[in-house]
Amino acid sequence: MKSAKILAIAILILAVIALKPNFQNGEREKLVIYHAGSLSIPIAEVGGEFKKIRGIEIQAEASGSLEAIRKVTDLGKRADIIAVADYTLCEKMLMPEYAEFCVLFARNEIVLAFSKGSKYREEVNGSNWFEILKRDVKFGFSDPNADPCGYRTLMVLKLSDAYYGKGVFKELIEANSNIRFSDGFIIVPERIQTNEKIVIRPKEVDLSALLESGALDYIFTYKSVAKQHGLEFIELPPEINLGSYEKLDCYAQVSVVIRNQMIRGEPIVYGVTVLKDAPNKRVALDFLTFMLGEKGKEIFERNYHETMSPKIVGSIPEELRGVLS
Repeated sequence: MKSAKILAIAILILAVIALKPNFQNGEREKLVIYHAGSLSIPIAEVGGEFKKIRGIEIQAEASGSLEAIRKVTDLGKRADIIAVADYTLCEKMLMPEYAEFCVLFARNEIVLAFSKGSKYREEVNGSNWFEILKRDVKFGFSDPNADPCGYRTLMVLKLSDAYYGKGVFKELIEANSNIRFSDGFIIVPERIQTNEKIVIRPKEVDLSALLESGALDYIFTYKSVAKQHGLEFIELPPEINLGSYEKLDCYAQVSVVIRNQMIRGEPIVYGVTVLKDAPNKRVALDFLTFMLGEKGKEIFERNYHETMSPKIVGSIPEELRGVLS
């Protein structure tokens, strides 16, 4: 009888511990996520649902994907998860020193967005958009040094040269900035200079407010971002929009050099990883399992991200084997 009471008390204590909020060093445990700006809305929703289940605080910080990675590699900040708009950045900048794997989980494409107040909005289409941008309009894109949408915009404009048989890149980029095409590469200086025609911001979502306020006429952004913000946009041909796996060979013809690092054109694929020194690695893997599962996919699809069957680069953590099967 005495042993039964002791066992019952032990079970009760374990149950209370399991139900208590997680604490670490006297503070409430939290999950830190650095993520691409274009993932802000779905990550916030996934985080909200996960918090209902685990009761853990989630600190999600948006920035350009390159900047998100540099917070860890250059500034020494601690985080649990990094989710980027270009999975190849994980391979090049995080693996193997900071991460052991990267999961490819969503796709996107570049579009040209505009608003009701944009000049020539009634004329612009998939055949003449580059001619419209040469007129008395202002257009913007994100910083290529910090954000994949920025260097992908440059790729789109360079691919347009061959597709339309016009000097699109030279007339729109080289004529209005110090970004150049040389020896087969788009060269992005560390300090980008532009005239009043081009506006550059740290990440693509920063441009939406400028467009809606009338400060810009057109912006290059992701299709998911345009839809989330209710923007009007034109879809670009698959040969240049970086959204088609069937056009892989076409995209590979263009490359960008940023801080002496070469990035080759590829279809747009998002990647996510848990860092090797993540303070809350077990919970981070649980979050990733939830995000890549059916509920997470539903949230991403509802927010106009095209999900894909998750694929992995690197070693598969045991905790993710079920969702990656």
